[in-house]
Amino acid sequence: MDKFDLTDITNGYRERIRRLALFDPLFDLDRKREVDRNKSKVDMKGLGLLTLLFFFEQKLMRQYRTGIQELAAFLQQLTAEQYQLDRSDYQRLARTIIEVFRPTTGKKRSYPFYNWETSMEEVLDYSILRANDFDLETNTQYYTLDEDGLELVFATKEFYSEFQLSINQLMLRKQLDKGEFNGALRQINEMHIDVESLQERMNKLKHEIQRSIVSEETFERYKQLLEDIYGRLTREDEEFKELRQFVKETRERLYSKDIHKKEARTYQLILQITSELESVHYEHSRLLEQTIALKNTTLITAQESLYYTGIQSFNFDQDIVSQVVSNPLPIEAMKGVLHPFLKVEQNQVWSPLTLFAEQNITEERPQAEQQNFYEVDTEGQEDPYRKALMEMYTVYMKQFLRAVEANQGETLSTFMDYLQESGQADLYQQRSFYDFWLILHQRSPIIQGQVEEDGAQTLLGEALTLLEGQTLIVTETTGVIQRTDRFTIQDMTIQLEGEANELS
Repeated sequence: MDKFDLTDITNGYRERIRRLALFDPLFDLDRKREVDRNKSKVDMKGLGLLTLLFFFEQKLMRQYRTGIQELAAFLQQLTAEQYQLDRSDYQRLARTIIEVFRPTTGKKRSYPFYNWETSMEEVLDYSILRANDFDLETNTQYYTLDEDGLELVFATKEFYSEFQLSINQLMLRKQLDKGEFNGALRQINEMHIDVESLQERMNKLKHEIQRSIVSEETFERYKQLLEDIYGRLTREDEEFKELRQFVKETRERLYSKDIHKKEARTYQLILQITSELESVHYEHSRLLEQTIALKNTTLITAQESLYYTGIQSFNFDQDIVSQVVSNPLPIEAMKGVLHPFLKVEQNQVWSPLTLFAEQNITEERPQAEQQNFYEVDTEGQEDPYRKALMEMYTVYMKQFLRAVEANQGETLSTFMDYLQESGQADLYQQRSFYDFWLILHQRSPIIQGQVEEDGAQTLLGEALTLLEGQTLIVTETTGVIQRTDRFTIQDMTIQLEGEANELS
């Protein structure tokens, strides 16, 4: 093993020893031999941990006047059924525990060790409890958790194992920001180990689900657990994607500055980080797939097996009929037994809310009076209304051609201006005027030859014959025209292509 690898191994040795040193007071308590009045051994290490949790709870509740008396009362309430001790004994145990966490000398606890990173003998100082207040009247000292004590409490919680991968992701981003590529590569290797441990836990969870679901309560508990795991894995997957993008940008930046030529070792590390990060991301994505499979298959299968197990173990004659026939049950109990097998009562009722429901209202009046688009068909050619409509369409076309000659027929709006200036504004006051232009827009372009084929057989027959071989193109444009209170229409551009004789 070369010197480079040895440096990586011993890196941060002092900080790791400091975390181990935090547990030293608990082992000091474990070495104390305390017994109750029945000569039963008192679990001093357990009481020490409970003391830390007690002070932590007091800190959460903002109760800062906590001393030996309060701690003794807590220990007595918690262990009264386990140990045969009186109040003075609990006060003595509370004083002993506090003295271990905070020596009577007032100095911090010390932990000597040999630092293999610096090859020197060193001493660590740390403080679990600190003095918080003092009551002069009662001569009472109050304590609270110090920063090292809080860290010790958090270190005993499963929080670290659940979120270790997220913590490693944050550390990896910090190392990449600072350019510590050696440490980043080692951090990714630790993430490989985290993912492997998560895979083992998922496999154990799968077998545990198949074995342990015996009721709806356990099913709901495992369901919530899988949802929490899936949510955490999803957030970690998003962080992996951001890390990969960050590493990609770093690699491209180094390549653009020709650092891959000047510092080949650094660029090689970036390439190795990219490869390893993709590998651990792939393994982590498999955990997501495994979690989805557990939610969609294993968990549902376990619930169905629970259901069918209940059906198979259910005997109608024994569980229902015998209860009804053999036991003289009162009427109220009979209702309770038979209720699951009775149909749900159904009553047809009328809700007043139906008054506010959407209703289809159809006006009944002659078809000729309804405001609908007129279909261009060949039926009813002798209808007086049809003839009148054909005459109106012919009038509109004649006026439009005159407007074209006056250079006022480029758009529908200019044509309507022409009608107003010539004293014929009453033409666009009628519904048929707008139907005429809508039909022309639908049939546009009206090319030469349409008139000869079917123009004479339609409502537009006479009007289209006035085009005399020209092609009419009607196209929508921006703007809405409203010259009357009753009608609005989209503005249109109108083009005439070809040659024609002047309109007499």
